[in-house]
Amino acid sequence: MIRAAGGVVIRDGAVLLVHRPKYDDWSFPKGKLEEGESWEDGAVREVEEETCLRCEVSELVGSTRYLVLQGPKEVRYYRMTCDGEARAQNEVDEVRWAPIDEARELLTHERDRALLEEVSDTGPVSDTG
Repeated sequence: MIRAAGGVVIRDGAVLLVHRPKYDDWSFPKGKLEEGESWEDGAVREVEEETCLRCEVSELVGSTRYLVLQGPKEVRYYRMTCDGEARAQNEVDEVRWAPIDEARELLTHERDRALLEEVSDTGPVSDTG
């Protein structure tokens, strides 16, 4: 199982999204855990690596499981808060603070939209595929 973690970063009614040119998709910042790294620590590191933001972790929002070329993958997402300005770096070419309604339209994957519903309190959805 490939383990990855990320953040659903919310500020002033908007959520932070990243665009990855390699996949041409909009998603939440996330990435693979390093050996021995906790889910929470990996989520904080990955958000910072992709957006230059050092965030505070809150509760687990949910997880997604899906297949990639290397095998099954699980990504756990944590609600996060932060200050500062986001900047795209590493595998990300654009970052955007999007209001919830706009984020629903921008997110490429249904599994990410389901997580957004979790944090926007509009519907109970957890593990999605």
